[in-house]
Amino acid sequence: MIVARDPSDDDTFDMFNLPPAKRRITPTVRRLVNAADAIRSEPPEEIAFQHTVFCQTGLPYQPTDMRVWEREQGFTSLLVEAGRARDPKAGRWVELPLPHGEKPRLILMHLNSEALRTGNPVVEVEDSMTAFVRSLGLATHGRNLTTIKDQLSRLSAATVRFAVSKEDYAIQFDTKIVGAFDLWFPKDENQRILWPSVVRLSQDYFDSLTRHAVPLDYRAISALAHSALALDVYTWLAQRLHRIPHNQPQLITWPALKGQFGPDYDRLRDFRRKFCKTLEAVLQVYRTAKVEVSDVGLALRNSPPPVQKRFVQGARMLPNPSVGSTKDGA
Repeated sequence: MIVARDPSDDDTFDMFNLPPAKRRITPTVRRLVNAADAIRSEPPEEIAFQHTVFCQTGLPYQPTDMRVWEREQGFTSLLVEAGRARDPKAGRWVELPLPHGEKPRLILMHLNSEALRTGNPVVEVEDSMTAFVRSLGLATHGRNLTTIKDQLSRLSAATVRFAVSKEDYAIQFDTKIVGAFDLWFPKDENQRILWPSVVRLSQDYFDSLTRHAVPLDYRAISALAHSALALDVYTWLAQRLHRIPHNQPQLITWPALKGQFGPDYDRLRDFRRKFCKTLEAVLQVYRTAKVEVSDVGLALRNSPPPVQKRFVQGARMLPNPSVGSTKDGA
């Protein structure tokens, strides 16, 4: 790991560069420190997966009224169209917004991992989703679960298009990630919000996932779970660094990084400050990543992936619902 200070920003360094007496140890910081220590000392037992396209391109970070979202990275393009769902109470189709933030990213990793673990696009989630949320250190109170389920609804209704360009032609893939599930999540008489019993990934998406899944260290995902940008930077580096040719570092300029990760920022300087702080957190849990920060941008060098191939088959792909019970809000 190589991180140079951003000379234009005195606040680039986060708590890892402060003396211990000056660090403010919040629950989020504690999870990051503990995950960094664990990753440094032992190989992963639990692995999450993300589709390579979502490692290279991402969903919106903030709520948006847009009905179509487009991202492009290199030869890979992503287009997400917000969908509609039938509301049985209103008796009509209603428009659902685009998914945004860290929660649909976490949901995707959960569904991907469960589907790959079982070899089945039908994912049982009635109990495992709550356990997954808890194991990430996210609160499982009603309001938070409602938000997560709302994002699952948006993700399920959306249509996703992937495209990979090759000189004078493009290979395009159109699909829905989720083929079918109960969108409206009825409540029982005690007002406990219910998960659907199963979520069925579309066969097209599942087939693509089996060929293009990127393994991720679950401990890192848990530590970064409160930041959509941190999750995107981690997954981007995870799929990219090990593919860079040896002795041929790749330079990514700040404007290019802003185009990929900072669509909500008006000023490059503001994005750069946020990105540098986020990158430092990511590199705490991706210790072997070789990344150099300069005035020009990032220099990426060939690095081992966060989860090496020999660990993938022997590791659990999801936390056991009976363990990993971090307290709500911790």
